[in-house]
Amino acid sequence: MTTEYTAAEMMTVTAARALGNGSTCFVGIGLPSEAANLARLTHAPDVVLIYESGTLQTKPEVLPLSIGDGELCETALTTVSVPEMFRYWLQGGKVDVGFLGTAQIDRYCNLNTTLIGDYTAPKVRLPGGGGAPEIATNAGEIFITLKHSKRTFVSEVDFVTTLGFGRDGKGRDGVPNIGKGPTRVITDLCVMRPDPDTKELVVVSLHPGVSAEQVQEATGWEIRFAETLETTDAPSENELTVLRELKDRTDRHHAGE
Repeated sequence: MTTEYTAAEMMTVTAARALGNGSTCFVGIGLPSEAANLARLTHAPDVVLIYESGTLQTKPEVLPLSIGDGELCETALTTVSVPEMFRYWLQGGKVDVGFLGTAQIDRYCNLNTTLIGDYTAPKVRLPGGGGAPEIATNAGEIFITLKHSKRTFVSEVDFVTTLGFGRDGKGRDGVPNIGKGPTRVITDLCVMRPDPDTKELVVVSLHPGVSAEQVQEATGWEIRFAETLETTDAPSENELTVLRELKDRTDRHHAGE
């Protein structure tokens, strides 16, 4: 009997699987944190999770509300200053993967977490970049997780907070000492990778039960599909059990139970 799961669970499990055991990962709050900790609790027990607040080899029992959540310091091997975190660990090339989320993304993986609308008169002001711009340009590679909709997948982001490959796909050309940039985008519908030459996003895998038409309908430009489309493996019973227990613990903890 096939275990039932939600689209959100499919996305989190797929993102978690992308992390290799023993890799060092700079984790963002929200979906990236959920996926990174699921990886740590399943197939990648030796993954090293680093949060922007300076916590190294963090092993939270519950998902943090922010980078300032005490759960991170309490469960970390050690905590260093933020300047050391960025200048030594991140800019020193000691981070293999950066896990990021965003409010908007375009075909060249540029991310916007600054504002929606015109810069001088925005409709919405967002939290800003935080450490994401530095993570995106210094980590070995970047994984992006987000829910798929035309509101998020736009033809051009309103503001480039975090560099993907620039407005024309050439933003990283000829720039020394910079990571690979985004290597995969994982949503609740599919998995995408940048084209090796143009850097434009290409759908390489559809999640079970998702059609190419659904992905196109949720994308704000004419999305490209790989010639041979794969089907993402469904979550296992163990992955779902661990994920649901993690989220249940988190809900009870933050409710004060």
